[in-house]
Amino acid sequence: MLRVYGIKNCDTIKKSLKWLDKNEVDYEFIDVRQQPLQKETVNVWLQQVPAESLLNKRSTSWRNLSDEQKALEDTTKIAELIAEQPTLFKRPLVQSGQAIHCGFNEKLWSERYL
Repeated sequence: MLRVYGIKNCDTIKKSLKWLDKNEVDYEFIDVRQQPLQKETVNVWLQQVPAESLLNKRSTSWRNLSDEQKALEDTTKIAELIAEQPTLFKRPLVQSGQAIHCGFNEKLWSERYL
């Protein structure tokens, strides 16, 4: 079963969940506003996905960070930051077994999840 992390009111999440439902893919949705992220969870993600791929640098949350926060390279500090501000990761984040994928791409999802 896929674990899909995101925020319920995010347009990309809505589109992603609709696609999963339409294609009858079994998943569990975790709304990170309702179930806050733990830094340990984010650390697991960062072992699979580089911070550059995980961080949503187009988000308002990213733009509101200090230059010092944007320059962080320590994955533990990055994990703490994402756990505190879950809108900083690219949505949806899909965990399939040990594999982690960020973002919605219909073609890729068709290859991976169907």
